[in-house]
Amino acid sequence: MKLNVITPTAKIFDGEVISVSLPGQDGIFQVLNNHTAIISSLTIGEVIIELVENTKDASYNEMIQIKDQNHIIISIKGGVAELINNELIILAE
Repeated sequence: MKLNVITPTAKIFDGEVISVSLPGQDGIFQVLNNHTAIISSLTIGEVIIELVENTKDASYNEMIQIKDQNHIIISIKGGVAELINNELIILAE
């Protein structure tokens, strides 16, 4: 699935991913490929992204922490997530 993570000042991530765990208002939830359409508000927490390709030789925005060779983490203060047709857009603070 395609993922875009955007803040008011920059595009943080743009690429293909396997799954994304998000800090929703009612707890952490995960979005996978071919998930039904969803819109959700987000709270303070971590967005954990499982990558299609490993992080070896990858260069990321300074807001991204590398968890291991297949996962990265973006800490957010809140935002909104929208998934339509296998494209997840996260508008984050």
